[in-house]
Amino acid sequence: MRFARLIPLALAAAAPLLTAGAAAAHTGVETSFSLVNGALHPLGGIDHLAAMVAVGIWAALAGVKRIGVWPVAFVLLMLAGGFIGHAGIAFPAVEPAIALSVVVLGLLMALGVQAPIVPGALLVGAFALFHGHAHGAEAPAAGWLGYAAGFATSTALLHVVGIVIGLAILRVATRRPAQAIGAATAVLGLVLMVL
Repeated sequence: MRFARLIPLALAAAAPLLTAGAAAAHTGVETSFSLVNGALHPLGGIDHLAAMVAVGIWAALAGVKRIGVWPVAFVLLMLAGGFIGHAGIAFPAVEPAIALSVVVLGLLMALGVQAPIVPGALLVGAFALFHGHAHGAEAPAAGWLGYAAGFATSTALLHVVGIVIGLAILRVATRRPAQAIGAATAVLGLVLMVL
């Protein structure tokens, strides 16, 4: 697949990123919670979108065995973080950690790091705890389980988008698309860190 054919795919995958607000997913003013609200929550902030798609891309670029493990680790530990946040247990520096996840995942893509399965799963899982905490800390008691199922499903679908992009990149004879997407993701994370 030629690089020119990747452009429409990349634009389609990036459309939600271009329309999301940087902090929209962390307003703290959610009033109703359901499966639909939970599914929409990760789509409301560019920080979540970028990190979740990046996990899928990095997993695909790093090797077949990672495609199943790293996204699943992210979703499971994100749910754990959500339950911790929902329980009212504070985490330090949640927003900076989320922004840092975007920087690190972007750099891993750009540099073509092929981490072993377990260390990669631990890394994405650590970041997922913070993403989940942000989701869970904003949720009232009513409708929590549906809300959690919604954001877990949405996250898994964003990982699939990333995997599709990553597999398409692998079909190109050059690493330039991965380097460009990774660098742009890392820069986005740096911008989020200073906002």
